[in-house]
Amino acid sequence: MEWLQQLVNGISVGSIYALIALGYTMVYGIIKLINFAHGDVFMLGAFIGFFAIARWDLGFIPALIISMVLCAVIGVIIERVAYKRLRNATRIAALITAIGVSLLIEYTVIYFRGASPEAYPDGVIPKASIDIFGASISSQSIMILVVTIILMVLLQFIVHKTKIGKAMRAVSHDADAARLMGINVDNTISATFAIGSALAGAAGVIFGVYYTRIDPLMGVLPGLKAFIAAVLGGIGSIPGAMFGGYILGIVETIVSAIGFSLWRDAAAFVILIIILIVKPSGIFGKNAREKV
Repeated sequence: MEWLQQLVNGISVGSIYALIALGYTMVYGIIKLINFAHGDVFMLGAFIGFFAIARWDLGFIPALIISMVLCAVIGVIIERVAYKRLRNATRIAALITAIGVSLLIEYTVIYFRGASPEAYPDGVIPKASIDIFGASISSQSIMILVVTIILMVLLQFIVHKTKIGKAMRAVSHDADAARLMGINVDNTISATFAIGSALAGAAGVIFGVYYTRIDPLMGVLPGLKAFIAAVLGGIGSIPGAMFGGYILGIVETIVSAIGFSLWRDAAAFVILIIILIVKPSGIFGKNAREKV
């Protein structure tokens, strides 16, 4: 059935948005910063995965792991170099710095390797298809969904069952109180950036395998859409980021399927406008009172 086929395609695209959105929402939940360089970490993850697969002849899973590890390191470096000294600065200063870091990453990559796109090799994931109720579901879509679910379950385990996860939740609730209780806030923030960047790196490899074509500016639009997904779900909420990513992916696919493919990207921004008018805190977000 056509609708089932489009639903599967939408879930595959939404998985990528959800993984990137998790990084946005985790960082915002901890230090109230919109890390606009996050989309470019996603881009770096795609290129690391490409070199691991095309140049080093590694398989999909080893390339995924290498990309996640290196992107985690890159995320920590970005936090320590660019954001750490802005903890007590104004929101606008941190936001401008994030945009500056984004541009720096993009054009550093262009300087060293040029702006020409690369193409992931065929057969990274063996091509096969499964027919379910008349819909042909590719092995790529199944692999993307399985990997995404595993990573999201792992993230939930880290956040709710580990020591660093408890520290992250404490810092998110009240950083000063967490510091008084002996929690190393700086290390906790760095760990948050590492985990979020690792998920973005995984999304980059998945994107490369699914869409094949990658380039140094590829992180801009998916990064913005993932930010919209985080806002849709309720920025600061991990389940909200997952839900928002999947909703956005499904809506985009439906818009393309009904013949409005040129409006596919615009649909994400229409959703952003509607959610900001109707429920600014997002679907899973809660309205918070702010003293002035």
